[in-house]
Amino acid sequence: MAGGGAFCAFWQRAAGPREQRVLELLSYGLVALGAVSALLLRFIPMPYGRYSSRRFGWLLPARPAWLLQELPALLVPFALAACIPAWRLPNAVLLSCFILHYVHRALIFPFLIRQGKPTPFFTFLLALLFCIYNGYLQGRSLSTYAEYPSDWLKRPCFIAGFMGWLIGMAINIHSDHILRNLRKPGETGYKIPRGGMFEYVSGANFFGEILEWFGFALACCTIESLAFALCTLFILGSRAKQHHQWYLEKFEDYPKNRKIVIPFVY
Repeated sequence: MAGGGAFCAFWQRAAGPREQRVLELLSYGLVALGAVSALLLRFIPMPYGRYSSRRFGWLLPARPAWLLQELPALLVPFALAACIPAWRLPNAVLLSCFILHYVHRALIFPFLIRQGKPTPFFTFLLALLFCIYNGYLQGRSLSTYAEYPSDWLKRPCFIAGFMGWLIGMAINIHSDHILRNLRKPGETGYKIPRGGMFEYVSGANFFGEILEWFGFALACCTIESLAFALCTLFILGSRAKQHHQWYLEKFEDYPKNRKIVIPFVY
C-alpha cells in the first residue's frame, strides 16, 4: 500500500507543463522512430516469425516472449490510471480502448499461438521497450492532460474515430484467426491466406491495426495518439511490404490484384 502511495505521489509531483513538454517531445520521437524503422526495414528484414534468426540473439519461446513484451503497454497505463482520484468519462472511455487492445494482445493472443516461431532476444527487447515507451505516452496523456468537453462522446469526431478503432480491432483479430488456421493439424509449410480482408491486401492483420490506431487518434485528438498512429503506419506498412514481396516470390499463383496493406490503394 505504501509503495502504491509513493508511486502515485511521484506522478502527482511530476505533473505540470514540463512533463507536458516531455510528452510532446516523446511524440515527435515516436514518429521519428517509426520513420527510421521503416527506412531500415527496406534493407534489413524484421527478424521475427518466418524471418526469425539467431543472428539477432537467443531465440525465446514465442508465447512467453509475446506475453512479456506486450504486457508493459497494459500495466503502465493501468498503473497510471490507478493514481487518478476522479476520472472524466471521455478520458476513461478512451484509455479503456487502449487498454482493451493490450488485454487481448498480452493476455489472450499469446495463448492462441499454435506453433509460433521463436523470437530473437533483440526483437523481444525492442518490442518491450516500445511498449513501455508508448504505454507511458498514451497512459499519461489520457489520464492527466487530455481535456474534453462533457459531450465529447456524442461528437462526430469521437463517434467516427471509435467506429474506426472498433472495426480495425475486429479486422485485426479476424485476420490473425485466418493466419492461425491456414494449416491443418500435422501440416507444415506456408499457404496463401484467403478470406476476409486478405482478399484485398497481403497484410490484412496490419491493415486492421493501422485502421484501429488511426481511429483511436481521431477519437482522442491528441498529439500522442496521432504519433502512435503514424508510427504504426510506418512500421506495419513496411512489414506488410516485406510479407507481400515474400508471397510473390514464394507462390506463382499469388493473386496479382492483391494490394500490400491499404485496400485498392497500396
